[in-house]
Amino acid sequence: MQQDKDNKGSMTVAEAGRKGGETVRNERGREFYETIGRKGGATVKAERGRSFYEEIGRKGGETVKAERGAKFYEEIGKKGGDRVKATRGPNFYEEIGRKGGQKVKKLIEEGKRAARAAQEAAAGGSPAAATASPAASEEPVTSAAAPPSEPGPGRTE
Repeated sequence: MQQDKDNKGSMTVAEAGRKGGETVRNERGREFYETIGRKGGATVKAERGRSFYEEIGRKGGETVKAERGAKFYEEIGKKGGDRVKATRGPNFYEEIGRKGGQKVKKLIEEGKRAARAAQEAAAGGSPAAATASPAASEEPVTSAAAPPSEPGPGRTE
């Protein structure tokens, strides 16, 4: 009994927590922590919503910027970019840029079609006129296309 009192305080709370965490990691593996982290994150998201994560992310970013400066973000961004380039190859950024550009082009086309349909519906255009010559009403899409809210060449509002 006296021996227990003598050993009291020989390990800090932090040391005990670290030792317990290492034991769990060794017994259950890293995947266990990943799984409970995902579950916990989903629970917090369900309870507090996405805005909670946005707020704590912004606060954390501001704290890091205040402590380390904007230069820190430049350095870690470069390191991350170099790491991606090393693992994915030098053409990776070209590929994702091309995919992004194609997605934007598709969205512009869809926006133009929706704008045309809305204008035809508002003007009371007849369905027969809209389907009589679909090629004539289609405009070629270019990368410098006007936004869907603006009239295209040869069109009036």
